[in-house]
Amino acid sequence: MNHAILMSSAADNVDFMIHGIISYEIFGHTVWITTSHVCILLVMLVLVGLSIAANRRMKRATETPEGFQNVLELLVEKLDGVIYATMGKVAAPKFANYFCTIFVFIFVSNISGLVGLRPPTADYGTTLALGLISFTLIHVTEFKNLPPKQIWADMCSPLPPWLPVWLPINLIGNIAVPISLSLRLFANILSGTVMMALVYGLLGKIAIIWPAVLHVYFDLFSGAIQTFVFCMLTMTYISQNYESE
Repeated sequence: MNHAILMSSAADNVDFMIHGIISYEIFGHTVWITTSHVCILLVMLVLVGLSIAANRRMKRATETPEGFQNVLELLVEKLDGVIYATMGKVAAPKFANYFCTIFVFIFVSNISGLVGLRPPTADYGTTLALGLISFTLIHVTEFKNLPPKQIWADMCSPLPPWLPVWLPINLIGNIAVPISLSLRLFANILSGTVMMALVYGLLGKIAIIWPAVLHVYFDLFSGAIQTFVFCMLTMTYISQNYESE
């Protein structure tokens, strides 16, 4: 494989779609622009294009939705329903835009393998960034909405606050949140990418039509499930910081 820098195979016909495209030197280290960066750029361009088209269509919205407007309203309605059902009426309006955005981004990234791209979420750099963003939101809302005494009591739980025996374990649990969120999404999407690469690489020209069934599972079904799981877990963590509701 030409410039394969992250994964390799003994069989030349198995391609995991990770290739170096452009390299440059930074402080004596070689840094590569890979196919993964190109794929995530393409996904972002598609989403920006859809956003512009959606904005223009909604400016000319009709009372009875048809076509693209109907799809947009249905998508927003369903996503809002999930967010409000999970987070409640107090927290949901503050995070609806964020979760709608990352839901669409992760889902489109996961299913981009259907059009021959390498899913951006099959690289840990992408999923770790999403996990760190969610981790930041979780603790910002915690310090913003809960009193310090309650935060300390939660960190010492299940024992009383004056006996912080469980404090180190709870700290490890908090640190593990972005790792678990990012690794779960990364591992599931990467496994599907590797499986499809092996199918196409080992079967060659025979793999023409029937692998579509595998794409439906690994890209579409698994991609949708992992998108839902990532967003649902993040919403649950954040909504726990609004205990007044």
